[in-house]
Amino acid sequence: MKSWRGWMSVWALLWLCTVGAAWAQGDARPPADQRFVVFHKPGPAWQPQTPLFQQPGLDKHIAHYRQWQQQGKLSLGGPFMDSGFGGMMISESGLTEDEVKAFAVADPAVHSGLLTFEVRRWLVGMKSGK
Repeated sequence: MKSWRGWMSVWALLWLCTVGAAWAQGDARPPADQRFVVFHKPGPAWQPQTPLFQQPGLDKHIAHYRQWQQQGKLSLGGPFMDSGFGGMMISESGLTEDEVKAFAVADPAVHSGLLTFEVRRWLVGMKSGK
């Protein structure tokens, strides 16, 4: 029995490596729950001595992403609570990278220089059943 389990583990690992390599080269369909994460960092207009929620224009940034939340396009979002500030927004699955980048570029806080952003592709590898 242990031998069978060992072979199944080896087979599963080989399958994942093959599919993962093919996907990375564009030869296979992407995994089902792929999303894009927008990472925000303080930009040149950020005021270091001003508390997070008192930054000029942060309310417009929140309102901008609230639109996506109301449209069902935003899974999670919020600030990091460490001294580096910044934050992230996680899109729902099904959005394209171009859609996410265009929305991030249109953020009033990005236009004003309050925030900068980076979009990264993310594969949901674990998820609760809730």
